[in-house]
Amino acid sequence: MKTLAPFYPVVDSAEWMERLARNGAGFIQLRMKDRSEGEIRAAIVAARAACDRHGAVLVINDFWRIAIDEKAEWLHLGQEDLDEADLPAIRRAGLRFGISTHDEAELARALDLAPDYIALGPIFPTIVKAMRFAPQGLAPIRAWKRRIGDIPLVAIGGITLETASACLDAGADCVAVVSDILRHQDPEARCRAWLATTAR
Repeated sequence: MKTLAPFYPVVDSAEWMERLARNGAGFIQLRMKDRSEGEIRAAIVAARAACDRHGAVLVINDFWRIAIDEKAEWLHLGQEDLDEADLPAIRRAGLRFGISTHDEAELARALDLAPDYIALGPIFPTIVKAMRFAPQGLAPIRAWKRRIGDIPLVAIGGITLETASACLDAGADCVAVVSDILRHQDPEARCRAWLATTAR
């Protein structure tokens, strides 16, 4: 089973999954909101096929029941998702999972659940979604990494190609990116630039 890669794009469609996997992205999250269960399931099936074609790993955001049904390898859970997720069922299905954290209380909760990675954010201001947490900056990356030890740490939120190396240098094992790829005028070229920049 493959593990995290330093470059971790987050996309909202199977089409994006195909475009980025075809250009070398190896670990990609599908995060879809405000869609019907049928649409989400169809997108997950298509995204899984795209990843299989290109040797990439699909991470499913939130929809753990569908992830189990589709025999996915990876799942990402936000703090709200944890309130409803059946973690014993997730583990029985062999799913590896990461958890979002934003403050010390959420980190403590996540550590109690023994995830396969912990995400910290937002590192910088982000336009992807409204956040109730202020941008963290680089210092918490160092603090979180000291706390979690060997558990991989994912930095997320407002990170660009120009700031990715600083996040990795601060202790992140992996950098998640949304807008810097999806809103770029040449997403495929930007994907390849990210791969080159984050290669360690």
